[in-house]
Amino acid sequence: MRRWLLAGALLGVLLIVALAGLVAFNVARQFESPGPHAAETSVVIPTGAGLKSIAQSLTEAGVIRDPLTFRLGVRYHDAARDLRAGEYRFPAGSSMRQVMEILRRGETVVRRLTIPEGLTSQEVVALVASAEGLRGEVGPVPEEGSLLPETYHYSWDDERGQLVERMATSQQELLDDLWAERDPDLPLASPEEALILASIVEKETAVDGERPLVASVFVNRLKRGMRLQSDPTVVYGLTQGQGALGRALTRADLNAPSAYHTYQIDGLPPGPIANAGRAALEAVFHPASTSYLYFVADGSGGHAFAETLDEHNRNVAKWRKLQRQQTQGTQ
Repeated sequence: MRRWLLAGALLGVLLIVALAGLVAFNVARQFESPGPHAAETSVVIPTGAGLKSIAQSLTEAGVIRDPLTFRLGVRYHDAARDLRAGEYRFPAGSSMRQVMEILRRGETVVRRLTIPEGLTSQEVVALVASAEGLRGEVGPVPEEGSLLPETYHYSWDDERGQLVERMATSQQELLDDLWAERDPDLPLASPEEALILASIVEKETAVDGERPLVASVFVNRLKRGMRLQSDPTVVYGLTQGQGALGRALTRADLNAPSAYHTYQIDGLPPGPIANAGRAALEAVFHPASTSYLYFVADGSGGHAFAETLDEHNRNVAKWRKLQRQQTQGTQ
């Protein structure tokens, strides 16, 4: 009788072992098999998410079929504590093992936020505030001109305030480097004055090749003690950095007193009127060598430059004639 009992027990153990082996084989096969998603799929794994929560998120996104199989496979590879939070893009058909390895290596999505040149600090803050995937508040609006316009990389759940700090640090580092290598005869007493002038150049032209020419006009004027007479500074005095004026300047605008009104004040305004990019800064530190004192729009998106007032007046007359023709053509 005992012999039969022992045989039965042994058979039961063998069946259990066989069943366990079969389950393990099936789990391993599913863990290595292609996933169900037919296209690249994005999933955000929150900070602090455990293995069960991660598996459920992947299942709901359609990246894996069975959360239990994923959990068993991850635990078999002793990787449960290695899975990292963040935003991920899983290639179409990724197996559970491939998904695990992507999470294990922390291959998160690199997002990009482009800050165009010439925005005010308030406009930059608005862009950062609306950027998807960032968290937290920006904080106080940074000083005008203190942020470097360029493309910044970030990851899901990065802090908005830290991204803005990176912009400020980049601007200060660039300003310091360019100031150390500036042309020797610039009529600028400090990097801050250069930043002010660069912001004006930035708002006057968006044509790359013109920035050194526009900078030369303002540098030549400063050297001669002439007023800068820049329309964008008048606009900034009216808007205080809130955004675009949305209309042409009027005679009343040109008569209104303002610390930024460079038709009324001597020298530079008290601060930048926008955030200048690298090209505008480089143009101010290394302006073109010219005798230009004036410029006006030429109707093609650029400007006509002049050394004398008579020549400038002729360029202005051409521009106004072109404006009238364009107005008549639209009526």
